[in-house]
Amino acid sequence: MTHRLFEEKHHASIYQRYRFVPPEEIRDIILQYLERKKVQPHALAVDLGCGTGQNSRLMAPHFQEVVGIDISECQLEEARAVAGFNNITYRKGTAEELPFPDGSVDLLTAASAAHWFDQQRFLLEAGRVLKPCGCMALLGFADNFRLHYGSCGDRLTDIYEEFKKVLLPYTSTKVAVANTKLQELYAAIPFPDKERIACIPLKQQISVSNIVGFMESFSMYQAFQRAEPDAATALRQRTLDRFLKEMGVTSPDTLMEVTLEYFCVLASKPE
Repeated sequence: MTHRLFEEKHHASIYQRYRFVPPEEIRDIILQYLERKKVQPHALAVDLGCGTGQNSRLMAPHFQEVVGIDISECQLEEARAVAGFNNITYRKGTAEELPFPDGSVDLLTAASAAHWFDQQRFLLEAGRVLKPCGCMALLGFADNFRLHYGSCGDRLTDIYEEFKKVLLPYTSTKVAVANTKLQELYAAIPFPDKERIACIPLKQQISVSNIVGFMESFSMYQAFQRAEPDAATALRQRTLDRFLKEMGVTSPDTLMEVTLEYFCVLASKPE
């Protein structure tokens, strides 16, 4: 079954503005894996569950053509609005029914999206469309990141955890799949040549307003907002105010540091 959780225009604009862009370190891991498994040219990359196109744009300089696939037209509109990437096209569709001929794709990738896929149908479709030695790269981050600012990092992380706790009744079981770092999906990949890098630690600077915006982009927050809009707005504002108070600052543009663990599942179709 296809999950339709990111289709509203408001959610798409939040996703574009606040969602983390996959880091260059992950891009390099993927491209180096592809280079080891498949000779040039690298003609076509397909970015599944592409959302507003962050990962598609990261891959664009390294392929003749990139196609982003997403079920949400609002997400795709946000992606198409970003200029300067003439080799990217965006199409509405799902990871389980891809509009490509057999053996035509060099790289299938998905950033923070594969946990939403129908596992069996996706893997069958991946095996169909990938070229011999073509690769699959499924990346994301586990929900165990920590916030840092002066001596109050633990308290900031607690505020974040309390925010998530409120959202538990609205949290899909699919989120837990992401937090296993796609362990079950990795085990089900039928290709013998595969690897799972479970911990790629990264740090980045982010403003208070942007970390709250990122939290607002969560599927469970959006579900909460649909069900209880006033309560959701109050939770967002209360969380922002608590961050600022704990940090002893007044500007939401103040930077904090976030540490998080990315993961990447890699596999290559047999020749």
